[in-house]
This record gives sequence, C-alpha cells and structure tokens, in this order.
Amino acid sequence: MIMPPGERLLMPVRPVFVWATLVLGFLAAMLANMLLWGRAAWAPDLLSIVLLYWTVHQTLRVGMTAAFVAGLLMDVHQGGLLGLHALAYVALCYIAIRLHRRLRWFSVTEQAVQVFPLFALAHSVEWAVTFLALGSSGNWWTLLSPVAEALLWPLVSVLLVAPQRRAPDPDENRPL
Repeated sequence: MIMPPGERLLMPVRPVFVWATLVLGFLAAMLANMLLWGRAAWAPDLLSIVLLYWTVHQTLRVGMTAAFVAGLLMDVHQGGLLGLHALAYVALCYIAIRLHRRLRWFSVTEQAVQVFPLFALAHSVEWAVTFLALGSSGNWWTLLSPVAEALLWPLVSVLLVAPQRRAPDPDENRPL
C-alpha cells in the first residue's frame, strides 16, 4: 500500500497489547454498565468499538472467534439472552473483515462515518433477536447508541494507535 505523503510509518503492534486492550474494553464496558449509566439504551458499547477497531486493523489476530467469546462474556455479565451479544459481535466482525481494506484508506473521521452502519447493524441484530425471543419491541433510545459509538471511534483510534507511533532508536544509518 502506498502511503500518503506526510504520514508516518507505524511500528508493528504487539499481540499482548491487542489482547490487553480487548480485556480493558470488556472491563470498561462492565464498569459502564454497573456504575456510570447502568443499562441505558443510548449508552455506547465500548467493547464493540475496541473489537471493531482491532478487527479492521489486525484481521489475522482478532476475528470472529474473539468476537464470539467476547459476546458470550458480555451476555454472562449482563444476564440477558445467552448469545445475543455474541451474534451481534460476530455479525459486526464479519462485515468488518469484508470491508477492512476499504476502511483503512479513509481518515479517522471518515472511518467514523463508515463504521456507523456497522454499529447500527449490530444493534439491529440485538433488537431483532430480543424482539423474536422476548416479544418486546425495545426502546427507541437504542437508536442513539450507534451514533455515540461512531462519535467515540476517532478517540479510540487515536488511543489504540499511539503505542505504534513510538519513536524507534534512530541513528545515522537508520533515518526512519
């Protein structure tokens, strides 16, 4: 891939960092569910943002298996339908894997616009499964959750790419 002028070459990401951020994303989602706003329908799903970021940028390391396991853990934490988040996360990661080469060509703000339909799809899968299993139509505030997740995308992208921007040990023989 030809890099745009002025963009820095990124260092490779460490696998430990990828999995640590996924665990931290799960813990942040648990903390947000328990302390901050409870299970508000408009609240962003922090784990899905981190999961989508790594699925787009590290497709070979984070894929549908990680999404399924993360979804089951989130289902157990919330005590709802087992497999609800797992199905939504797998659908989210499947579409992200199909689009990951295209998404990486956009800037971070343009990516936020591009990932909004992915987040909306994941929430519509959750809504449809809840409607079919429980018969409840859910809350209309759920429509704000993909918007909040898309607005958080640039912040999460900047935070997760920061360790890759570390300065290598430059010398006169290695100017990069």
